[in-house]
This record gives sequence, structure tokens and C-alpha cells, in this order.
Amino acid sequence: MKKILLSIAVVTLLAACNNAPDAEKAATGEKEVAALAEGATYTIDSTNSTINWAATKVNGAHNGTFKLTQGSLAAKDGVLTGGSFKIDITSINAVDLVADAENKAKLEGHLSSPDFFDVAKYPTANFEITGVEPFVYDSTTMKNVVLKNATHTIKGNLTLRDSTKNVTFPAIVAISADAISAEADFNIDRTEWGLNYKGPNNPADWLIRKEVNLKFKIAAAKK
Repeated sequence: MKKILLSIAVVTLLAACNNAPDAEKAATGEKEVAALAEGATYTIDSTNSTINWAATKVNGAHNGTFKLTQGSLAAKDGVLTGGSFKIDITSINAVDLVADAENKAKLEGHLSSPDFFDVAKYPTANFEITGVEPFVYDSTTMKNVVLKNATHTIKGNLTLRDSTKNVTFPAIVAISADAISAEADFNIDRTEWGLNYKGPNNPADWLIRKEVNLKFKIAAAKK
């Protein structure tokens, strides 16, 4: 019994040594109704838009990208009103292992398996905006916000696998007559979407931190 407790303590200590990237912790809630996308439509440019991810574990970290497949944003009178986009999970790319083809293929294969994203069943993830508000700076938020030049707070439904949760995070949004750009950098708890390695209470899952970092950089143009 003492050995088991000692092992758990060691795992807990080691897991704390590799923290998730310093970013906003997205508030998470239940699925909400999508915002009415009023005004002009701006088509997302998948070539110039990126989705980056980063995850940590006891003995290291990995980071990579996903591709966007399609999507659009809407704006009225210079204000972002709504929008949505799809993420191609089958495009998962472990950028940090680009020089190690064998381990790169192993990691991407494992992340694509039913242990995590199960891309055979769920090849895409979705994000749809449910609300947009100006970001308000005050003495409280300035102490905690990492994205210091945030302009808006965005709420949206994020669907991974067969689970949808509403996430709230700061973002930098710029709108012109012809284009919209949006950037965000936040952490989510993967277990809230059922992304557990060998089950939520399996010791093997304890070696991987729950927090996963996502960076959105979206470019859209009026067509």
C-alpha cells in the first residue's frame, strides 16, 4: 500500500513539473444557441488561418497544428456578430517532431486513434460563435488576463468528438470594410470533452496534463 501511495505521489509531483502554456483559461459551460450572424459575410481564408495546439506531459511537451476546412464570420456596422468554422482533425501535425519521422508518425497516429480524437468517427471539430462583447479592462481583469491587448470577449460552442461545450475567452478582433482578423490564445481542459487516455480514472492518463493550449489566428475576407 505504501508503494502505491508513493507512486501516486511521484506521478503527481512529476505531472506538476510540465505546466500548460501561459494563456487564458477558457471558462467552460453548456452548449448555447449560436449568435445571429447579421451583416456582411466574410469568408475565412483557410490558407492564411491557423489553429495551433500544445500539450504537456510528465516527460515533455508536444505542439502542432490543425488545418481549417471552411467557415465564415459576419460583421455589421464594424461589429463582429457571429460566425463559425470547421477544423480538420485528420490534418493533425506534430510540428515539434518534424525531424523525427518515426516518432512523429507514432504520436499523430495515437492522437488520431480512439484513445483521443478518434478521427475515423469524428474527422472534424467545429466552433460557432454564440456571443461577442467588448473586452472590459479593470483592476481585476488586468491582473489575470494574459492577452493584454484583447479587444473582445468571445463565447462559442466548441465541438470535439461527440461533445460540445461553450467556451469563453478574450480575443483580438480587427474589422475593416474588406477583412476581419481574429486571434485568441487559451487553455481548455481536454477531459471536459471526454479526451481521456484509457479512461478518466486510469493512472496512464495522469501522466498527461489535462490543460491543452489552443491558438486561433483567423483571417477572413469579404467576397
